[in-house]
Amino acid sequence: MTTAKFGLIGGGVMGEALLSRLLEQKIYQPSEILVSDPQQQRRDFLAREYGVEVTTDNRLVVTTTTEALLLAVKPQIFDTIASELADWQVGGKTILVISIMAGVPLQKLEAAFRSRPMVRVMPNAPATVGAGMSAIALGKHIQPEHQELATRILRSVGKVVEVPETLMDAVTGLSGSGPGYVAILIESLTDGGVCAGLPRAIAYQLALQTVLGTAVMLQKSGMHPAELKDRVTSPGGTTIAGIAELESLGFRSALIEAVMAAKERSQELGNS
Repeated sequence: MTTAKFGLIGGGVMGEALLSRLLEQKIYQPSEILVSDPQQQRRDFLAREYGVEVTTDNRLVVTTTTEALLLAVKPQIFDTIASELADWQVGGKTILVISIMAGVPLQKLEAAFRSRPMVRVMPNAPATVGAGMSAIALGKHIQPEHQELATRILRSVGKVVEVPETLMDAVTGLSGSGPGYVAILIESLTDGGVCAGLPRAIAYQLALQTVLGTAVMLQKSGMHPAELKDRVTSPGGTTIAGIAELESLGFRSALIEAVMAAKERSQELGNS
């Protein structure tokens, strides 16, 4: 391969999620993509499953990429990657660099990659099924065409919102960690159904579809969550009895505190 429109460093779960969706939506063709990963088994899988070129050479990826480079590695190895690519020079080409490394700020990224157009992204786990939420923070050298390209790439795995980098830890606490909170909610609803006498398999199906259906209903209707709550809460009824119990146990406060705790932990990790 002499050139690749899209380069991917790190073929793990999130890297593969973006790769698969970019190909499925024909944003790139397999022949336009080069992926580097240190694990032979992983490289073989990606080549076989998606028909893309693979390598162990990160330098080869950056020197052959012409449009966008995605950094999908663990933040702990960023310094190693940055050192390996310190003298990266591609004459006349200004490619977009997208980082999904948690806790690595734009200032550090731009210093490592010689002030190239840079976007920092916080995706979340549902990106693996095309239902993700990605928050992007734009670097100093981003032009409108870079922003458009970044948005097009990330929309392949779900919704995209732009935020100032100062809010990235808050994003991490909410949408980055949020799937864990929702999973506990679904598990707890299931346990409640079992406690009320339902078989676990049926309770789980009811809980899962209720959460999914409620989210879709809010999304499609544009209704405020409080309005939906009011609509399904009749005087002296079952729902208000359940909500009163949730309120007495601090359900809202627990979720608010969970987001804040995750935000603070994200700040700690970013400063470590």
